[in-house]
Amino acid sequence: MAVLGKIRQRSIFLILVIGMALFAFVISGVFDGSSSNAGPTDPIAVVNDEEIDVTFFRQMVEQTERAYKYSTLQSVNLVWNQALRNTIFDQEFKKLGIDAGKDQLEQIISSDEAVINNPNFQNEAGFFDFGIFTDYIAQMRVQEPAAYENWKAQEQSIIGVAKQRIYLDLIKASGGMTEAEAKALYHFEYDNINIEYVQVPFDIIPDSLVTVTDAEVKQYIKNHEQEYERAASRNLQYVSFNEAPTEDDLAAIRLRLEGLKDERIAYNDVSKLTDTIEGFRMTKNIIDFVDRYSEIPFDSVYRPRGEYNNEYADILFGLDVGEVFGPYRDGRFFKISRLLDRKENASLRASHILIAFEGATRAPATVTRAKEEARREANRVLRLARRGNDNFEELAREYSDGPTKNRGGDLGFFQEGQMATELFNFVDKNRVGRIGLVETEFGFHIIKVTDKDDLALIADVANEAIASDQTANEVFRSATKFEMESNDLNDFIAVAEKNNYEVRPVKQVTELEENMPGLFNQRQIVRWAFDDDTKVGDIKRFSLTAGGGYAVVQLTAVNQKGLATVDEVGFQVRRKIIQDKKAALIKKQFQDIDSLETLAENEDLTLETASAINQKNPTLVGAGNEPYVVGAAFAMEEGAVSELIQGELGLYKVKLLKKNTEETLDDYQQYSKEYLRDASFTLPENVFLALESYADIDDNRSLYY
Repeated sequence: MAVLGKIRQRSIFLILVIGMALFAFVISGVFDGSSSNAGPTDPIAVVNDEEIDVTFFRQMVEQTERAYKYSTLQSVNLVWNQALRNTIFDQEFKKLGIDAGKDQLEQIISSDEAVINNPNFQNEAGFFDFGIFTDYIAQMRVQEPAAYENWKAQEQSIIGVAKQRIYLDLIKASGGMTEAEAKALYHFEYDNINIEYVQVPFDIIPDSLVTVTDAEVKQYIKNHEQEYERAASRNLQYVSFNEAPTEDDLAAIRLRLEGLKDERIAYNDVSKLTDTIEGFRMTKNIIDFVDRYSEIPFDSVYRPRGEYNNEYADILFGLDVGEVFGPYRDGRFFKISRLLDRKENASLRASHILIAFEGATRAPATVTRAKEEARREANRVLRLARRGNDNFEELAREYSDGPTKNRGGDLGFFQEGQMATELFNFVDKNRVGRIGLVETEFGFHIIKVTDKDDLALIADVANEAIASDQTANEVFRSATKFEMESNDLNDFIAVAEKNNYEVRPVKQVTELEENMPGLFNQRQIVRWAFDDDTKVGDIKRFSLTAGGGYAVVQLTAVNQKGLATVDEVGFQVRRKIIQDKKAALIKKQFQDIDSLETLAENEDLTLETASAINQKNPTLVGAGNEPYVVGAAFAMEEGAVSELIQGELGLYKVKLLKKNTEETLDDYQQYSKEYLRDASFTLPENVFLALESYADIDDNRSLYY
């Protein structure tokens, strides 16, 4: 759901996961009466007897993979959640007779900045024109029919967004809060109490005094069915064979790069003559040389020292032009590097204090001071900055209107074109330490030049540190041999122990997972484990898609959907039962102690005080979150001492010192509005979850992915 939240923040279109989808938005059904609904083939899902088309689903998955670089299964789950949402909402719209037309669509499109700021859809005055937008779609229909047909399938989803707005607006309009409800919520949030308490931890009773049988665990699970319902899952164990390069492999890569630095004589099998092959140090055609020998293409960008995030940055920037350094290790690669050019002091660093004013082109909207007032303030702060050159950071935190104020005004390193021209020119022309004042489209800036460094153009020949063919073949041989021996002897563990291989167990892998401990992006293994033809004890070798190498995997258990077993959840259930039994013993042991002081002294416990605790945040200092204990304390009278109350971390004896009741408001209307406004932010999600909980959903994702 966290991924869905991120998508919603980036676009008002809940189903569209392509940034440019709106530019190809198909409103044909609204304008020409055509329909984009195609008959479903094999459904990816059935929601309340309605099928979700697998063809369209696959298209959306592929688009999501391309647009966001997610894995296939991440994309599947994202599109699934959105398709489920749209289908369930659409079913509600049909029941209620909610529909949307051209006006609602125009309203949505005209509120999306990505569309209205696109010059292709603006008129001569520079404003978004819905007519131009629809003409663009009409042209696409004629000139790019394939693209048109592809995007036309999204019409129903877009219209669904408009319907959702109408639907949620109706819910908001029907919602309300009585004065009694507002008053209760207000006091729930703002009333607080001061208490004294003694916590008696569970471990004051030794574990040896408490026994829990398997029958008790089973009965507890049965009594808490909803808590211990589980999906179908599989247990696996595996041995991994990684294709890590050996020291000999790494030495060979270094030697190969070393041989590229200077010219060499090589025999040409075709001409039967010896050729002189130029080296990296003297070649005049850098681009061709890098393209020929490097696994990373040539980059002609001048870069600051900070972008070379390795221990060799100072060495590289200290080279003479034309000098070559390496081979050296940089992450996954070995490199040789040649300094081609240097721009001295072209990477600048400065701190600033922004004094904005109303009317400045890019001033924060919250600024209301006039320009002359801002000028006077800027000159005043400038004098303060020049007086105490070491207090610039404090002045920035106190006076700056810019987003860098929290880091003392530091702008970091920047180059020409990355900052306002006036600011860049000041920093470029002045020495480090100089403080001055400039005006830009943001307002007035008090600027301090803090550092200058070179920009360097460096060419790299990079070879990845990977296993040689010989090493890869040996890894393949070892994995295959282990797979065959394990199958022949029907003893995975014994063969692994004989070869000193580490066996890693993985429990409760569900049907739509792709990542397991130590095995990332291995959807193929999960599909195999859930295949009807795969039986417990089966063993198979898989090529690893991430990092190379192999995993030899054995299916060790098939866990059917239903209640969890004692083996699966027994440890945590036993812990809960033990706590309940210890709580009963603690209550019996201390039932005659009425005073907190006596309880604390006799048992060497601590008498704690907690103040201003409210029910919205029921946290006890020194104990943690204890909602049941805090709720019980609110029900007490001032001066009263409670019996022992069972909480999360132990039992508590509580004395209510004072109940602080917030003054009653004359009018709760404003509080109601604020509460309902805050609640409206989570309304779409809460409504969907409510509808989903009552929906009949057949999930067929595992058949296709």
